[in-house]
Amino acid sequence: MSLFQIDAGREWRGGQRQSFFLAKELKRNGYSFRFVVQPGSPLHQKAADEGLPVLPLNIRSEADAMAVLRLSLAMKRKKCRLVNFHDAHSVAVGSAAASLAKVPIRVISRRVDFPLKKNVLSRRKYTQKIDSIIAVSEGVKDVLVEGGIDKSLVHVIPDGIDFAPYENKSSQDYLRQELSFAPDDFLVGIVAQLTDDKGHKYLIKASQYLKEHTPKIKIVIVGEGPMQLQLNKQVKEIQGEDMVFFLGFREDIPQILNSLDVFVLSSDHEGLGSIIMDAMACHLPVVATRVGGIPEVVDHQKTGLLVPPRRPKSLANAILKVYEDKELAQRLGRQGYENVHEKFSAESMALKAIDLYEKLAKKKGIKLVRTV
Repeated sequence: MSLFQIDAGREWRGGQRQSFFLAKELKRNGYSFRFVVQPGSPLHQKAADEGLPVLPLNIRSEADAMAVLRLSLAMKRKKCRLVNFHDAHSVAVGSAAASLAKVPIRVISRRVDFPLKKNVLSRRKYTQKIDSIIAVSEGVKDVLVEGGIDKSLVHVIPDGIDFAPYENKSSQDYLRQELSFAPDDFLVGIVAQLTDDKGHKYLIKASQYLKEHTPKIKIVIVGEGPMQLQLNKQVKEIQGEDMVFFLGFREDIPQILNSLDVFVLSSDHEGLGSIIMDAMACHLPVVATRVGGIPEVVDHQKTGLLVPPRRPKSLANAILKVYEDKELAQRLGRQGYENVHEKFSAESMALKAIDLYEKLAKKKGIKLVRTV
């Protein structure tokens, strides 16, 4: 008998990182499981490198009948007793497969604070034969409950991070040397996929206000996505090429974060914003928007500064406050570091999820198999 973890993400984003952490903890604790991933994806590669029991499955869409059939056969063959869906495609395809394979326990992980779609089919995915929904924040739970989900079904388990990559602090000159920045340039960074909900356009607009104040502030944008061309055009229109720098997708996030002076997350919507935790692990002060689960990570004026979403001037003023007040920047960075180590470890996240699995199994009289 086994557990199935399904993540249909083709990119390496926050959600894939969390499912990866959970799968590693399942292996460490000796649970028999299969990690269903998109073949050739970054998640597939990282899971394989880690020696996790991956099951590559091409899930092309939420209506992929072939993927449903193949997944249901795998579930039957491995005697799947519990399945955790980690994204929208895996919920749709995985639920159908689980029904065919008669999987008794089904769990959804919800990491975004977008309202549930109002159509009946969308809502059924989150209610029909679902035993629990893991929300990454109270903010996500509130959105689910407002969308008609029974609150007893929703369990809040915050995301966590692996602190190991940040234990050996790299040189703060890492990016300065790569991009030929001056030693006294003040580096503001954001790490997020280039999608509309991440609010990059407001950060770029804020750069105009920052430039009026000082030419020493530089904005570093890490990530790729569908907004790339539009954001590049916006930078050119405001003649900000000497201030805003796009680095694309990068694997060296710890070194980049250690090069920054302040981390920014300018999102319109955000389930939790786990990248903020990485920034805090680097002792970085954080400026972020007061949306979704972000206030559950950033305590305003204690571990960071919160501003309203879609307000470029407020964003600029908060960045300037950190730029001008070095004592404030150090205090925010120190308290953020202490906060993230106390509350947001990957191990804690995974163990809470495993504990939920065991409780759901016990309720149905099912024993989850462990090999050690």
